[in-house]
Amino acid sequence: MTEQVGHERMLRTSIGDFPLNEYRLKAEGLECGVLHVNAVLSGAEESEYLLSPVDRPPYGVALWAASIALAHDIAARREEFRGVSVLELGAGTGLPGIAAASLGANVVQTDNNLVALHLARRNLEHNKLTGVEQRQANWAEWNDSAKYDRIIGSDILYSAEMHQHLRRIFESNLTPAGRVLLSDPFRASSLQLLEEMERSGWSVSISKWTIGDGSAARPIGTFELAPPPR
Repeated sequence: MTEQVGHERMLRTSIGDFPLNEYRLKAEGLECGVLHVNAVLSGAEESEYLLSPVDRPPYGVALWAASIALAHDIAARREEFRGVSVLELGAGTGLPGIAAASLGANVVQTDNNLVALHLARRNLEHNKLTGVEQRQANWAEWNDSAKYDRIIGSDILYSAEMHQHLRRIFESNLTPAGRVLLSDPFRASSLQLLEEMERSGWSVSISKWTIGDGSAARPIGTFELAPPPR
């Protein structure tokens, strides 16, 4: 499921220059690609990345297993994304939002990190996509009042401190018939939030994906959340 194509281009930051690899997504007739600094797919690679020196680039410029799984899930739902409005939280390299935009969705990509947003913009250009809006956004200081048919995010539930802010976004920015689509490597803190939302009336369903090969393969869940009936 993972294909990397040589070193291509550079990401220049205040802490140094980083060579960029390319990942190509091919799924359900959809093909797109993103540039990234590191591929963090297995649990071992994640541990190594998180424990690496402090001069590593931001998390968002790495390619994470959950973003690949979410992009595949979006591709499998291609008719659901045609012409709908989509809010992407924690866009990072932008792969899921790029998949949605490639299927005809009207996408707004958000991230709090400007370096990640810069790379996401380069990836839009890399895929010759136009019309995707990008914004720097802090979940704790959220001020977007727009409604979206889909809210998507890959591996954004890791911090329990952010759960209250994410719930507020889900509750205030989703249309009544909308859906939240989240991917996660089954982190305990993530499952806790999903269970809390289900107890409060949200419908939660799951699809399972495997990212990587052999002993490094990692299970990823994509969770579809529907709001309580009004």
